[in-house]
Amino acid sequence: QVQLVESGGGLVHPGGSLRLSCATSGGIISNYAMGWFRQAPGKEREFVAAISGSSGSLRIQTRYSDSVKGRFTISRSNAQKSLYLQMNSLDPEDTAVYYCAATLTYYSNSIYTNPRSYNYWGQGTQVTVSS
Repeated sequence: QVQLVESGGGLVHPGGSLRLSCATSGGIISNYAMGWFRQAPGKEREFVAAISGSSGSLRIQTRYSDSVKGRFTISRSNAQKSLYLQMNSLDPEDTAVYYCAATLTYYSNSIYTNPRSYNYWGQGTQVTVSS
């Protein structure tokens, strides 16, 4: 069973950047499709970005929500056993608790945008964008 721990959140001014990290343990990260979600106060958890597993020779796929496309970049490092989210041009609307999620997918490059597709979740890291 994989464990996920997010880090890198904080307070940033509008237009600034942050890089979130999600450290994994207890599993072979290449076998997991992974994603980032966020939840603002009073709102439902929403999809931010997703990346497919990297086992086998299939090309890794990524997908982004329309609200972050062109500003955020999701990446993974099997060697570092980590998932990342580079966030640029941050806006106050990006303020939320950001969660890392993972689901087991052997030799598949499927990606998932529905939070119900994920079995494992981190505790979240707060991102606040404010002047």
